[in-house]
Amino acid sequence: MTAITYEICFIANAGVPMIYLALPPMAGLIIPVIIIEALYAKETLNVISKCRCYSGILIANLISTFIGWPLAWVTLVAIELATGGGSGYGLESPIQVLLTLTLGAAWLVPYSEAVLSWLIPSAMVVLLIPFFFVSVYSERIILLFAWKHVEWKTIKRFSWRCHLASYGFLLSVVIFMAIYHNIKN
Repeated sequence: MTAITYEICFIANAGVPMIYLALPPMAGLIIPVIIIEALYAKETLNVISKCRCYSGILIANLISTFIGWPLAWVTLVAIELATGGGSGYGLESPIQVLLTLTLGAAWLVPYSEAVLSWLIPSAMVVLLIPFFFVSVYSERIILLFAWKHVEWKTIKRFSWRCHLASYGFLLSVVIFMAIYHNIKN
């Protein structure tokens, strides 16, 4: 979390582009995510070899994390700018907080460090939602090519269920990091 504080200080006048805070820890968690999804695949898919199964999951996760997430983030920033979020929505009312946490989550405008201490983890939780859908759909497409002999329905069901498990893990890590950071400070 000290890296987050350093990043905030470094780009204080530009706001907080959340991709720079979200992607590094999530990339660091890609191995546990792949293990979670591979274990789920091992338990539920008996129709393909372990090597083909695991390599498909590895490739799908690498592509969705390092291409899908940044593309989703750029789209979210564009939506934020198109809806007037480039100058911020404010935090004076519950509606403004909701707008800041939803439409403004991709690139937080400059706020005080006290506000950012709860806004950054909250924005990370919100960003997990579109990233979840990007992962489900992009990895499903990749797995269709990697697992040619597996039925579409099976891959579709697998993609939803394994991502519920892996994103549950990611959500718990973000919540743990937020609690740890707030206790530490």
